[in-house]
Amino acid sequence: MDTKQIARVMKALSNPNRLELYLEILKKCEASFETEDRECLVSDIMCSFNIGAPTISHHLKELTNAGLITTERKGKFLTARVIEQTIDEVKSVLSATTKRKK
Repeated sequence: MDTKQIARVMKALSNPNRLELYLEILKKCEASFETEDRECLVSDIMCSFNIGAPTISHHLKELTNAGLITTERKGKFLTARVIEQTIDEVKSVLSATTKRKK
C-alpha cells in the first residue's frame, strides 16, 4: 500500500461521523459472523445516527473511495461490507514504521 492510499484512509476516518459509521458497519459485520458474506444493511445502521440519509450516503461514498468498505444494492436494500485487507495493510505499514524507529 502506498502513502497516498494510506493518507486517503486516514483522511476518510478523520471525520468523526464517518469514523462512527465505519465502526458501526464493522460491528454489525462482525455480529453477522454466521453468514459467509459478513455484510450489514445500511438501513439498520442509519437509525443510530442523528444525520440525514444524504449525509450518510456521502460518508458511505467517502469510505468506499478510501477502500474501507464496499456497498451493494440488493433489491431495495443497500448492504455494506468492510474490506479487511485495507485495514490489515494500514496496520502493517504503521507497525513497520514503529519497529524501524526503535
